[in-house]
Amino acid sequence: MPPPPLRLGSPRPRLRMVSLALTLVLLAFVVRLLQVQAVDASAYAARAEQNRYVVHTLAAERGGITDRNGVALAVSEDAYDITADPTMFSAKELKIDDGPEQAAALLAPILGEDQATLVKKLRPRNPDSRYARLATRKTPQVWKQIKDLKSALAKKAGTDRTTVNVLGGVFADPSSQRVYPNRDLAAGILGWVNADGRGGGGIEQQLDEQLSGKAGKVRYAQSGGREVPTAGSTETPAVPGSDVELTIDRDIQWAAQNAITEQVRKSKADRGYVIVQDTRTGQILAMANSPGFDPNDLSDADGDAMGNASLQDAYEPGSTAKVMSMAAVLERGAATPLTHVVVPNRLHRGDRLFQDDIDHATWYLTLNGVLAKSSNIGTILATGELGRTQPEANKVLYSYLRKFGIGDYTGLGFPGETRGILAPPHKWSTSQQYTIPFGQGFSINAMQAASVYSTIANGGVRVEPSLVRGTKGADGRFTPAPKPKQTRVVSPKTARALAQMLESVVDDEQGTGIKARIPGYRVAGKTGTANRVDPATGRYRGYTSSFAGFAPADNPRVTVYCAIQNATEGSYFGGQICGPIYKQVMEFALKTLQVPPTGARAANLPVDYKP
Repeated sequence: MPPPPLRLGSPRPRLRMVSLALTLVLLAFVVRLLQVQAVDASAYAARAEQNRYVVHTLAAERGGITDRNGVALAVSEDAYDITADPTMFSAKELKIDDGPEQAAALLAPILGEDQATLVKKLRPRNPDSRYARLATRKTPQVWKQIKDLKSALAKKAGTDRTTVNVLGGVFADPSSQRVYPNRDLAAGILGWVNADGRGGGGIEQQLDEQLSGKAGKVRYAQSGGREVPTAGSTETPAVPGSDVELTIDRDIQWAAQNAITEQVRKSKADRGYVIVQDTRTGQILAMANSPGFDPNDLSDADGDAMGNASLQDAYEPGSTAKVMSMAAVLERGAATPLTHVVVPNRLHRGDRLFQDDIDHATWYLTLNGVLAKSSNIGTILATGELGRTQPEANKVLYSYLRKFGIGDYTGLGFPGETRGILAPPHKWSTSQQYTIPFGQGFSINAMQAASVYSTIANGGVRVEPSLVRGTKGADGRFTPAPKPKQTRVVSPKTARALAQMLESVVDDEQGTGIKARIPGYRVAGKTGTANRVDPATGRYRGYTSSFAGFAPADNPRVTVYCAIQNATEGSYFGGQICGPIYKQVMEFALKTLQVPPTGARAANLPVDYKP
């Protein structure tokens, strides 16, 4: 019996199942497509935009700093900040787990950075972080080395699938590197630029806003770490900083810095300062400190030297301050340069017995002689005539000290500047009433001391010192600095008398400043040797040695002030170690500025008299 014929099953149920399955799959695709293109379109577009476009900051070129003659003191050279997009080093992006480690191993020797530190920057805690600064202000040669290595890896990855371009997410932002071509010259004035590109001290800090300019930015499309040239880009240009022209003269600054550095070394002193000022304009021609530092390399700098000690150190001035006491006496009519003053060997005042620097029999001096021989006792006696009582005399002396700028800022606005210490007269101790007239019991900075002598040299008018002549913006326009404030302190008659008295300090054989003589020039000056307060202990230890003066004495152009702190080898008297520095620097300044001798004869006021 033949088998029954085969009957094929109906395909309709299977077709229905397949159709249903395909319909469900297509429906899923349609739903997902609607979600992507309609519901979540903006979110995906934003994410794509974020991944596609890179925004980099364009650093503004920092303005330069020059001396009064346009000689460069601080300049900016091309450099690059090496940056990275950490998202491009993820395992998802590179298809490997150790992308940051491989990249750091390649970059560390080129950048001179720690490999572990680079890994942390390339693998940040925040997985969405898209910016990391790997190194700052690297030379164009460093970036070229990275760029060449990056290109080589990209080329190899294009032909060898086992190679991964682990540097695809490394970029460079144009920046600049601050360079000081004269190394440590005027470092205390200039300051430095820190790792963030901001001024860290001195003029760099004081005028940081003008010097910095305004950063710009650029936005461009990228793919695989490379810019897509056809996708277009937008750029906001950076605005360069302004150039700053200082009042200092580089050559005079060099002479002053060289002289004080050598003397500090010879004397094995803690530090020293020299200030050179134009007596007519108040402009600072030099402000030198020793020890100093090289702002090009702060790694070996002494932290105590990384400032401007001429403005930041407060110390008791000693006998150079006697000129202010004499100014008060002359201006108030309490005495004249020829007034007789009997100076005993000892003088009892208040709770102390006062004496001069040298032991002597009774001196019969003129007021001029009191200043020439730097007599503490004679100064106490002279200032005692400023009032009917000692408290009244104290008030008068205090008012003149304040007029000369003591106890107040100089007007420079310099970072870290001290105003010194000058207590009001009702707070003067018993001893201060008699020590302040000869320069002990109050404190000043070196610039204040120089300004006192410039005031006398300028006919009794105090001109606030200035350090900046002006700025030149990106448009090339030069904007002069505001004119400094001027204040009448003493009359022209008093100023002339003081200048003649200061000549006796240098010219007369009995004077204490004979080492400051300059052949052919009339020189006015004053020595100072003060007990020094040790900043570490707050007790008196060692001496502050100083010399201040101006030349030519009868037609002043230049003021020079020198001070040395705690000389421990050789002499510590101001006339002995600061007088020669004054002479050396003053001679150089007069020649540099082409100031001729006046040819007039000195006044030769008498120093003593016969009783």
